[in-house]
Amino acid sequence: MTQRKPIARYPRPSALGLVPGRPKVRCRPGVILAFALLTVIILLPGCLVGPNYNRPKVNVPPAFRGAEGAVQQASFADLPWWEVFKDPTLQGLIKTSLANNDDLLIAVERIEEARQIEAQARAQFFPFFNYQGAIGGTKNPLGAIAGAGQTGSKAQGAALVAIGASWEADVWGRIRRSNEAAQAQYLATEEAKRGVMLSLVSNVAQAYFQLLGLDLQLQVAQQATASFGDTLKLFTQQFEGGVASKLQTSRAEAAEATAAANIPELERQIALTENQINVLLGQNPASIDHSAKLLDQTLPPEVPAGLPSALLERRPDVLAAEEQVRAANAQIGIATANFFPQIGLTAFLGRGSSPLSNFSSPNSTIWNALANAAGPIYQGGALKAKKRQAVAAWKQTALQYQQTALNAFQDVSNALISREKYEATRTEQARAVQAYQESVKVALERYTAGKAGYFEVLEAQQLLFPAQSSLAQTELNRRLVMVQLYKALGGGWNLQDPQWTGPSGPTAPAKGPAGQQP
Repeated sequence: MTQRKPIARYPRPSALGLVPGRPKVRCRPGVILAFALLTVIILLPGCLVGPNYNRPKVNVPPAFRGAEGAVQQASFADLPWWEVFKDPTLQGLIKTSLANNDDLLIAVERIEEARQIEAQARAQFFPFFNYQGAIGGTKNPLGAIAGAGQTGSKAQGAALVAIGASWEADVWGRIRRSNEAAQAQYLATEEAKRGVMLSLVSNVAQAYFQLLGLDLQLQVAQQATASFGDTLKLFTQQFEGGVASKLQTSRAEAAEATAAANIPELERQIALTENQINVLLGQNPASIDHSAKLLDQTLPPEVPAGLPSALLERRPDVLAAEEQVRAANAQIGIATANFFPQIGLTAFLGRGSSPLSNFSSPNSTIWNALANAAGPIYQGGALKAKKRQAVAAWKQTALQYQQTALNAFQDVSNALISREKYEATRTEQARAVQAYQESVKVALERYTAGKAGYFEVLEAQQLLFPAQSSLAQTELNRRLVMVQLYKALGGGWNLQDPQWTGPSGPTAPAKGPAGQQP
C-alpha cells in the first residue's frame, strides 16, 4: 500500500508578523523614530510661533499745525538737497562732507556690521559641515584584564579622519524669526545712515548760513562804527571851532567805541563757525572761502509740508524706530520657539583605525546618520522669564516709536509756525530800520542847520544800530528755519545712496512712496 505524501502547508504567520523558514524582516525602533522625525520635519516647516508684526498705532493729525489751510500731497521733502540749497559754495561744502565726514563713515561701518550679522542668521537655514582628524599612538595598560592570557597590549598607531554634518529643521520658526530680527536691525542701520546724511546736509547748510549771517552782522557793526565816527568827526570840528562842548565829543566817542567793540566778538564767532564747518567736512580747522551774501540766498515763496501720514514713511528716525519694533517683535517669536523641541539631522562619515596599518582597510569605514530632537522639561521658569523680557522690550520699542513719531510732528509744526512768524517779524523790523535811517538823516540835517542838539543825533543813531542787528538776525532765522523744515520733513527721502552725492555723481532711479522703484 502506497503511503500518501503529506500535504505541504504554507506556514502560518506568527503573532510578530514573521514567517518561519523565511528571512526575518525586523522593524527596528531606531528606524521608526527616524521615520517619525523625518515626517515631522517634512510636514511642519510652515509653523511659525510668536506674533506677526503689526505697526504700532500712531495718532496722526489730519494736518500739521501751522499748515491747516494748505494740505497738499506734494512736500518740500520731495526736493533733493541741491535744489533747496542752490549756492554753489554751499553745494561744494555739502559734497565734501558727504565724502569725508567721520560720523557718516561710522554709520557705513555699522551697516556693514549689521549686514554680516544678518548673513550669520541666514546661514542657519543651511546644513553645517565640519571636518576632524587625529593621528597618534596608543597603548592599553589594562590589556591583561581585557584579553585572556595577555600581560598587556602593545603600543600601536591610531588614526581618524571624518566629515560631520548637522542641520536644524526650522519647525517652529526660530530661525526665521532670527532672520527677521537680523534683517530689521540691518534696515534700522540703513535708515540711521540716511538720517546721518540728512543731518549732515542740514548741519552744513545751517553753519554756512550762520557764517553768512555773522558776516552781515559784522557789516552792520562796521557801518555803525563808521557812522558814529562821522558824528564824532563832526562834533570834534565844531568843538575846535568853539561851537560844541567837550560833552558832545565824549558822548560821540563812547558811542563809536561801543559799536566797535562788537567787531572783534563777531570776528571770533566767524572763526569758530568756520572751524565747525571744517570739522563737518572731515578737515582741520581753517578759513572758508566764500563771497556770497546772506540776503542773496533766496527763499521759496511757498513750502508745502505734505500729509502728516506720509511723514511716517519718510523720516529716517521714524523708520529706524519702526525697524527696532519689528526686531523686538521677532524676538518674542524666538523666545516662544524655545519652549518647543529643536529637531534636526546629524551625519558622520570617515575612517578610523587602530592599529594604523588597518586604516586603508574597507572595514575601517565609520558612519552614522541620526535624526534628533531636544527640548526643555523644566528650567525653573527661565523660558517664561525670557519671553516676558522679550514682550517688555517690544513694548518699550513700540512706545519709543510712537514718541519718535510725535516728536516728528512737533518738529514740522514748530518749523512751519516759526517760518510764518519770522516773515511777519521781518516785515515790521524792516519798517523800523527804514524809519530809523530816515530819522538819522533828518537829525543830522537839523543839527547841521542848528535846529537840533547833539542828543537828537546820537539818539537816532543809537536806535538804528540795534534795529539793524535784529533785522540781520531775523534774516538769518528765516533761512535757518527752512533748513530745519527740510530736515523735519525727511528731506531727500526718495534719494538712493548714490544720489546723495549730488547731480554730478552717479545716479539711480528714485524710490516710490513705499520704497519700491517706480
